[in-house]
Amino acid sequence: MFRKFTKDDVHSRSKVKSSIQRTLKTKLVNQYPQLEEVIDELIPKKSQIELIKCEDKIQLYAVDGEVLFFQKFDELIPTLKLVHKFPAAYPTVQVDRGAIKFVLSGANIMCPGLTSPGAALPDAPGFEEESIVVINAENKDSALAIGKLMMSTEEIKSVNKGHGVEMIHHLGDPLWTFNVE
Repeated sequence: MFRKFTKDDVHSRSKVKSSIQRTLKTKLVNQYPQLEEVIDELIPKKSQIELIKCEDKIQLYAVDGEVLFFQKFDELIPTLKLVHKFPAAYPTVQVDRGAIKFVLSGANIMCPGLTSPGAALPDAPGFEEESIVVINAENKDSALAIGKLMMSTEEIKSVNKGHGVEMIHHLGDPLWTFNVE
Protein backbone atom coordinates (compact mmCIF):
# COMPACT_ATOMS: atom_id res chain seq x y z
CA MET A 1 0.00 0.00 0.00
CA PHE A 2 2.85 2.40 0.82
CA ARG A 3 5.35 1.08 -1.69
CA LYS A 4 5.53 4.32 -3.70
CA PHE A 5 4.26 6.77 -1.13
CA THR A 6 5.82 10.27 -1.23
CA LYS A 7 5.10 13.76 0.08
CA ASP A 8 3.48 14.47 -3.32
CA ASP A 9 0.69 12.03 -2.36
CA VAL A 10 -0.39 14.34 0.49
CA HIS A 11 -3.41 16.44 -0.46
CA SER A 12 -4.30 18.30 2.71
CA ARG A 13 -3.52 18.62 6.40
CA SER A 14 -5.80 19.71 9.22
CA LYS A 15 -5.99 19.63 12.99
CA VAL A 16 -8.53 17.21 14.46
CA LYS A 17 -11.18 18.56 16.84
CA SER A 18 -11.23 17.14 20.36
CA SER A 19 -14.64 15.53 19.78
CA ILE A 20 -13.25 13.64 16.80
CA GLN A 21 -10.17 12.70 18.86
CA ARG A 22 -12.47 11.03 21.40
CA THR A 23 -14.24 9.18 18.58
CA LEU A 24 -10.90 7.99 17.20
CA LYS A 25 -9.80 6.75 20.63
CA THR A 26 -13.08 4.85 21.02
CA LYS A 27 -12.76 3.33 17.56
CA LEU A 28 -9.17 2.22 18.24
CA VAL A 29 -10.18 0.60 21.52
CA ASN A 30 -13.13 -1.16 19.83
CA GLN A 31 -10.83 -2.56 17.14
CA TYR A 32 -7.96 -3.40 19.53
CA PRO A 33 -9.47 -3.92 23.03
CA GLN A 34 -6.08 -4.37 24.72
CA LEU A 35 -5.26 -0.72 23.95
CA GLU A 36 -7.89 0.44 26.44
CA GLU A 37 -5.45 0.57 29.36
CA VAL A 38 -2.84 2.58 27.41
CA ILE A 39 -4.95 4.71 25.06
CA ASP A 40 -4.34 7.86 27.12
CA GLU A 41 -0.59 7.24 26.89
CA LEU A 42 -0.84 6.84 23.12
CA ILE A 43 -3.03 9.86 22.58
CA PRO A 44 -2.73 12.17 25.61
CA LYS A 45 -5.66 14.49 26.25
CA LYS A 46 -3.60 17.61 25.51
CA SER A 47 -1.94 16.23 22.39
CA GLN A 48 -2.69 17.52 18.93
CA ILE A 49 -3.77 15.06 16.26
CA GLU A 50 -3.20 16.06 12.67
CA LEU A 51 -5.19 14.48 9.85
CA ILE A 52 -3.18 14.09 6.65
CA LYS A 53 -5.32 13.22 3.64
CA CYS A 54 -3.49 11.36 0.89
CA GLU A 55 -4.01 9.66 -2.49
CA ASP A 56 -6.33 6.63 -2.74
CA LYS A 57 -8.52 7.81 0.18
CA ILE A 58 -5.81 7.09 2.74
CA GLN A 59 -5.84 9.23 5.87
CA LEU A 60 -2.82 9.39 8.18
CA TYR A 61 -3.22 10.43 11.82
CA ALA A 62 -0.15 12.06 13.35
CA VAL A 63 -0.05 12.48 17.11
CA ASP A 64 2.42 15.16 18.19
CA GLY A 65 4.26 14.90 14.87
CA GLU A 66 4.45 11.09 14.61
CA VAL A 67 2.14 9.04 12.37
CA LEU A 68 0.68 6.40 14.68
CA PHE A 69 -2.21 5.02 12.65
CA PHE A 70 -3.92 5.43 9.32
CA GLN A 71 -7.30 4.79 7.82
CA LYS A 72 -8.29 3.27 4.52
CA PHE A 73 -12.08 3.37 4.24
CA ASP A 74 -13.46 2.58 7.75
CA GLU A 75 -10.71 0.54 9.37
CA LEU A 76 -8.03 2.12 11.55
CA ILE A 77 -4.68 0.41 11.02
CA PRO A 78 -1.71 0.95 13.37
CA THR A 79 1.69 1.89 11.98
CA LEU A 80 4.73 -0.09 13.04
CA LYS A 81 5.79 2.80 15.28
CA LEU A 82 2.57 2.31 17.28
CA VAL A 83 2.94 -1.48 17.23
CA HIS A 84 6.49 -1.22 18.61
CA LYS A 85 5.20 0.83 21.56
CA PHE A 86 2.51 -1.72 22.53
CA PRO A 87 3.18 -5.01 20.69
CA ALA A 88 0.86 -7.24 22.70
CA ALA A 89 -2.31 -5.39 21.72
CA TYR A 90 -2.62 -6.68 18.15
CA PRO A 91 -3.36 -9.99 16.41
CA THR A 92 0.00 -11.47 15.45
CA VAL A 93 1.38 -14.12 13.11
CA GLN A 94 5.00 -15.18 12.76
CA VAL A 95 7.01 -15.98 9.64
CA ASP A 96 10.05 -18.22 9.44
CA ARG A 97 13.58 -16.84 8.98
CA GLY A 98 13.53 -17.50 5.23
CA ALA A 99 10.65 -15.07 4.70
CA ILE A 100 12.29 -12.07 6.43
CA LYS A 101 14.08 -10.63 3.39
CA PHE A 102 10.92 -10.95 1.29
CA VAL A 103 8.75 -9.29 3.95
CA LEU A 104 11.22 -6.40 4.25
CA SER A 105 11.10 -5.90 0.48
CA GLY A 106 7.31 -5.58 0.61
CA ALA A 107 6.31 -8.95 -0.86
CA ASN A 108 3.06 -10.61 0.11
CA ILE A 109 3.55 -13.56 2.44
CA MET A 110 3.02 -17.04 1.08
CA CYS A 111 1.23 -19.67 3.17
CA PRO A 112 4.29 -21.97 3.51
CA GLY A 113 6.17 -19.08 5.19
CA LEU A 114 3.45 -19.06 7.86
CA THR A 115 3.20 -22.83 8.41
CA SER A 116 6.80 -24.05 8.26
CA PRO A 117 8.95 -24.74 11.35
CA GLY A 118 9.87 -21.41 12.92
CA ALA A 119 6.61 -19.80 11.83
CA ALA A 120 3.56 -19.53 14.09
CA LEU A 121 -0.15 -19.11 13.57
CA PRO A 122 -2.63 -18.84 16.44
CA ASP A 123 -4.46 -21.94 17.62
CA ALA A 124 -8.13 -22.40 16.71
CA PRO A 125 -10.30 -20.41 16.23
CA GLY A 126 -7.54 -18.12 14.89
CA PHE A 127 -8.17 -15.00 12.82
CA GLU A 128 -10.74 -14.44 10.10
CA GLU A 129 -10.06 -13.54 6.48
CA GLU A 130 -9.51 -9.77 5.98
CA SER A 131 -8.17 -9.37 9.56
CA ILE A 132 -5.32 -6.92 10.05
CA VAL A 133 -2.32 -8.73 11.56
CA VAL A 134 1.11 -7.78 12.80
CA ILE A 135 3.89 -9.89 11.30
CA ASN A 136 6.73 -10.97 13.56
CA ALA A 137 9.72 -13.09 12.53
CA GLU A 138 11.39 -16.10 14.05
CA ASN A 139 14.03 -15.05 16.64
CA LYS A 140 13.27 -11.32 16.26
CA ASP A 141 11.87 -9.06 18.99
CA SER A 142 10.19 -6.33 16.96
CA ALA A 143 7.43 -6.56 14.38
CA LEU A 144 8.49 -6.50 10.72
CA ALA A 145 5.25 -5.59 9.02
CA ILE A 146 1.50 -5.18 9.05
CA GLY A 147 -0.71 -7.03 6.61
CA LYS A 148 -4.21 -8.23 5.86
CA LEU A 149 -5.05 -11.93 5.86
CA MET A 150 -6.15 -13.13 2.43
CA MET A 151 -7.71 -16.22 4.00
CA SER A 152 -8.43 -17.29 7.57
CA THR A 153 -5.60 -18.77 9.62
CA GLU A 154 -7.41 -22.13 9.59
CA GLU A 155 -7.49 -22.04 5.75
CA ILE A 156 -3.80 -21.11 5.64
CA LYS A 157 -2.99 -24.19 7.73
CA SER A 158 -5.15 -26.53 5.63
CA VAL A 159 -4.45 -25.18 2.10
CA ASN A 160 -0.77 -24.22 2.64
CA LYS A 161 -0.54 -22.77 -0.90
CA GLY A 162 -0.70 -19.31 -2.39
CA HIS A 163 -0.71 -15.89 -0.75
CA GLY A 164 -1.65 -15.85 2.93
CA VAL A 165 -1.05 -12.21 3.87
CA GLU A 166 -1.27 -9.09 1.73
CA MET A 167 1.40 -6.60 2.75
CA ILE A 168 0.22 -3.15 3.90
CA HIS A 169 3.21 -1.59 5.68
CA HIS A 170 6.72 -2.84 6.51
CA LEU A 171 9.95 -1.64 8.09
CA GLY A 172 11.81 0.72 5.79
CA ASP A 173 8.89 1.54 3.49
CA PRO A 174 7.98 5.18 2.73
CA LEU A 175 5.43 5.33 5.57
CA TRP A 176 8.08 4.15 8.06
CA THR A 177 10.41 6.95 6.93
CA PHE A 178 7.66 9.55 6.41
CA ASN A 179 8.41 12.83 8.19
CA VAL A 180 5.35 14.88 9.18
CA GLU A 181 7.24 18.19 9.29
